[in-house]
Amino acid sequence: MRIADKMQFNQVNQNLTKNRSDMSELQNQAATQKRINKPSDDPLAAARVLAARTEERGNQQFIKNINNAKSFLEFTDQSLGELSEILMRAKELAISQSNDASGNEQSRQVTASEIEQIYNQSVQIGNRKLGERYIFGGSQTQTAPFDREGGYQGNDSDMKIGIHKDTFVAMNIPGDKVFLGKGLSGDGIARSRYETPTTVEALQGFKVEEIERREQNKEFEENYVETRAPASAYRAQRIGAPSKDPINDSAGVNLFESLRGLEISLRTNDKAGIQESLDTLDQAISQVVLARSEVGARVMAVNTTTDSLQKAIVDNKVTASQLEDVELFEVVSNMNKTDSALRATLETSGKLIQPSLLDFLK
Repeated sequence: MRIADKMQFNQVNQNLTKNRSDMSELQNQAATQKRINKPSDDPLAAARVLAARTEERGNQQFIKNINNAKSFLEFTDQSLGELSEILMRAKELAISQSNDASGNEQSRQVTASEIEQIYNQSVQIGNRKLGERYIFGGSQTQTAPFDREGGYQGNDSDMKIGIHKDTFVAMNIPGDKVFLGKGLSGDGIARSRYETPTTVEALQGFKVEEIERREQNKEFEENYVETRAPASAYRAQRIGAPSKDPINDSAGVNLFESLRGLEISLRTNDKAGIQESLDTLDQAISQVVLARSEVGARVMAVNTTTDSLQKAIVDNKVTASQLEDVELFEVVSNMNKTDSALRATLETSGKLIQPSLLDFLK
């Protein structure tokens, strides 16, 4: 078989190109310390690495969501703790003024002023903000949930946030559940007393009903305050006022009404009303503790999820590292081998292709 000069040149050129290409690839691996720098290096491993990185990015976003929800829940727990403390103070005052042995008309007037301050503080806690968002307004976080009379302006919607794949947790407690006892059942789960409107007409009717009920309540309160009615009658006749223990029965209590009823009883020197207010204050305290325990359960759940996500992130990093990282000693060894092969190719090629243009001109 005749070996032409062109065939020799092509063979030398192919060998040099291959050796230099291998050397370039090894140098790139040594510089990046990655075995896979483009999908064509290992398509199957590259797909698995991309899947691991996508899952890692998702888990990192879940952790950011959890941190946001956790700060919201912890601030809610702090506010509920303060609310529980001032309700306990109101109960202590009620106990001290519930009989003539420890209280009289003058002391009850002074105590009524402190109860009024406790009422104002309760409204202030109900309107707490974290950043630019009200924490007890449901999903309406840009407007104050409670007015001066204790009327609720928010809704009972939960702000749910994703903490894992197909897993969500509510980061808020609606104020009507904590302060008004709306939807509380015997098992401590908040359920709406009203059916959710499904049409525009039903929604408009629901809003009209709610406005009328609030106006009636407000008018009734003003009339009883002006006439200095006893607190027992005030609580019994107030329109739509829940008066059952959330732990034992199907409805909660309106803690604003409880405090206002206690204040009225103190100002009117109504011992029976003061004694009756002890039961509603106990119910209100139980209601707040119930809400606080729910917040604590959610905090525990997000903490557990955080630990799981952090472990998943580490596992994904390990998986990606095993697939794409290189053994540096192996790369250096291969570089030495390829460099020796390249030098040998150059030396043999120089001896193989010796004739030049001058040789053909002789």
